Amino acid sequence: MSRTVLVTGGNRGIGLTIARSFAENGDKVAITHRSGEAPEGLFGVRCDVRDPEAARRAVNEVEAQYGPVGVLVANAGITRDALAPTMREEDFEDVIGTNLVGSFRMARLVSRSMISAKWGRIVFISSIMGFLGSPGQSNYAASKSGMLGLTRSLAWELGSRNITVNMVTPGLIETEMIQAVTDKRRAQLLSQTPLRRTGTPQEVADVVTFLAGDGAAYVTGAALPVGGGIGMGQ
Repeated sequence: MSRTVLVTGGNRGIGLTIARSFAENGDKVAITHRSGEAPEGLFGVRCDVRDPEAARRAVNEVEAQYGPVGVLVANAGITRDALAPTMREEDFEDVIGTNLVGSFRMARLVSRSMISAKWGRIVFISSIMGFLGSPGQSNYAASKSGMLGLTRSLAWELGSRNITVNMVTPGLIETEMIQAVTDKRRAQLLSQTPLRRTGTPQEVADVVTFLAGDGAAYVTGAALPVGGGIGMGQ
């Protein structure tokens, strides 16, 4: 059965690969994006998830086009790196507002139709840095760490309505975002990764589509790492 899938931040990187994976499975896929155009073949809605009204409009547009959202992948995320003593207040707030508050906002909006349907899948895209911490990324790490509490609280709240809520925590994945990582930091992270390699967006997408499928119907409140073993035990 074709489902309506919404992927936030789905115009590039991990989000785009996730969106295309759902589309290949026959789902009706919509993405949100802050700038540029939607990739060919995907229904795109401009939306800054920090803006409550923009988020509401985006969900309404998607549901008008495809029907109630059955699967949400909250992937939209940004970085604004700086050491804490010199980090600007607005850079901390923008990262928290996009990565954490924005994820909550989208989940809250789509959960209403999921509750009515007594079925739904919510997957948050976090990061291993939320568990390990990272110098110069106190805002990013805090936003991604906060997703764990969000995931498990919503899993409790929505479980009785047959809605699962899970989190995927990628490690070092080959996307534009890691281009900002210095060679020294990259080597350090790889040395802490048992598989000794970076991951691919497709490897993340495969886990996300699994969590949204029938095979994961009894999985909720989980934090699944996709990082080659980095951070084991965290």
